[in-house]
Amino acid sequence: MTKPQFTIKTEEEKPQYGRFAIEPLAQGFGDTLGNALRRVLYTAIKGSALTSVKIVGVNHQFTALDGMREDIVQLVLALKQIRPAYQGDKPVTITLETQGPGPVTAGAFEVPSDVKVTNPDFVIANLADKNTKLEIEATIESGFGYSPAEDRKSTTVGLIPLDATFTPVVRVNYKVESTRVGRITNFDKLILEITTDGTVSPREAMISAAQTLVNYFNGVVNPDSTDAVSLAGPAAPRAQVGANISVEELDLPTRIANALQKAGFATVADLLAVSRAQLSKVKNLGGKSVEIIEKALKERNFDLAQ
Repeated sequence: MTKPQFTIKTEEEKPQYGRFAIEPLAQGFGDTLGNALRRVLYTAIKGSALTSVKIVGVNHQFTALDGMREDIVQLVLALKQIRPAYQGDKPVTITLETQGPGPVTAGAFEVPSDVKVTNPDFVIANLADKNTKLEIEATIESGFGYSPAEDRKSTTVGLIPLDATFTPVVRVNYKVESTRVGRITNFDKLILEITTDGTVSPREAMISAAQTLVNYFNGVVNPDSTDAVSLAGPAAPRAQVGANISVEELDLPTRIANALQKAGFATVADLLAVSRAQLSKVKNLGGKSVEIIEKALKERNFDLAQ
């Protein structure tokens, strides 16, 4: 097959949203590229997030701080929504030390030179008066996908682990339209819409996803025999092969997907960590819902624990 020739046109681009048109593609390749890019954009784009916090005067999150309108649970939920841009491999610490009265924003954090808070105007708390102080020390890490707080349990008093959503891609949509080249009308036009959290641009995310696919396909074309795992050897652990895909990608009915997300199931790995009986006890789920989930998992070679 000859090398494909197509163009990528930017139809709309903002800091957090991009709409790109890729054409002309051979018939069928619109869906092939669109689906592959969508899956990689959701699971394999590196991002960063707050993974733990320590608040002066607070030993655990089920308490309150005198003079702060929000309780600690609300403060922790707000801290999870801070979107830092950081590409380093080692954890870094950011600090906040302020006093009232008035709102406290994410931009009040003191950050290292290689860290940027992309939503500095986001309000995390409101302090009542000048005698109210808020001091926070938070850890930022980079990674992929979603990481629950349970993965970072700590015996340190006052250290609160956070659920971390590393992926900077918020939403990906694609559709395929017909286009023509000269008199031939059976070509595909792929329209790709990408929304990010602002820590990476939509174009950068698209290019990164495409490069990831290129790396995998190069491994098929030119396998490295010294590092490659034998196809006849033991299978890789299930948790390492695709289990970080989001629940949204299972294409479940909206009611079931919403129930799972409200119960804290963000990825396939979360589903595989519980038994069928435990899953059936989730609010708004029943036996039929669990069967639908099981079927969706089996289509991707996963099985629920019994």
